[in-house]
Amino acid sequence: MRTYDICCYNSPLGGITLACDEKGLLGLWFDGQKYFGGKLLKEGEAGQRKPEGERPPALEQAVRWLDIYFSGREPDFMPPLHLEGSDFQIAVWQMLLEIPYGKTTTYKQLADKIAEQKGLKTMSAQAVGGAVGRNPISVIVPCHRVLGSDGSLTGYAGGTEKKSSLLTLEKAVFCKH
Repeated sequence: MRTYDICCYNSPLGGITLACDEKGLLGLWFDGQKYFGGKLLKEGEAGQRKPEGERPPALEQAVRWLDIYFSGREPDFMPPLHLEGSDFQIAVWQMLLEIPYGKTTTYKQLADKIAEQKGLKTMSAQAVGGAVGRNPISVIVPCHRVLGSDGSLTGYAGGTEKKSSLLTLEKAVFCKH
């Protein structure tokens, strides 16, 4: 049985649970969000809650990243990440990491980029949306920066109110429909 460490973070948008293993951050979920805990909690793996001062480096760095982010500044480092998913999901999540702070993209733009990388004519924006929605490391892997083709705040596992708040915090330019 694999073990991992967890901690809680009180953000201005509500509670957040973080999880890591020896390789890096496995998850960051707003309390009650869709897909909360992902596969981690469903597989019966053992998570140990770590208090401040006893957290592994990946959790300490993620908490420091969140402190900077929620203060309204762009963090200048990335905590170690351990993304687990299908090859397609990981490819999509890596693309999310390329979206600059305060900028947005669309599901269609991501789908077009993946199609181009794979030498395909097209890629389903819905398939990309499914991968974006299952991003296990919210906020740090910025799935909130992906909008509908019309600029709408479609889908966010943590809720569209949180998506709007995160984009507002970043002073991102986006359209509400």
